[in-house]
Amino acid sequence: MAGEVAPVIVAAEFGKADSAWLDRLRRAHFPVERNVLPAHLTLFHHLPPALLAELDTRLKAAMREMARPSATIGEPMLLGRGVALRVRCAPLEALRADLADIFAGSLTPQDAAGWRPHVTLQNKVEPSVARALHAALCPEFVQPRPLVLTGLATHHYRGGPWERIARYRFAG
Repeated sequence: MAGEVAPVIVAAEFGKADSAWLDRLRRAHFPVERNVLPAHLTLFHHLPPALLAELDTRLKAAMREMARPSATIGEPMLLGRGVALRVRCAPLEALRADLADIFAGSLTPQDAAGWRPHVTLQNKVEPSVARALHAALCPEFVQPRPLVLTGLATHHYRGGPWERIARYRFAG
């Protein structure tokens, strides 16, 4: 797959402390054989590589004008066969909605279906295992906690760990 054209993923990046904390949670609960990525907040799962130049231009422009947004994380979400933590960040949600409108005709059904910002801690497990983790996490996340977002990054997906294309830092 290395020589083939690969889809583009857009994800938000975390501050060092939050990244380390979320990675610890992910290592503790994600099936080891499937855990090939650090904790991440995906905005788009599969954009056509033909959009990369326009995406780059739009992300650079957006980041020049967007100060580091306030964000929170909490509220465990049961995903059926996994668990995630809900992320709330109005400016990032607005940016994602704008990009989704611009690229609407090129979005996969998953990316077109709307966005529920979250960080997946567990996936592809038996539903009973997911329900148990969800029940265990709920008391720990009664109040959302601040989450530091440092910017966005684009990646190629080639079947394994993501291959970074570019990083975009928030202004200021």
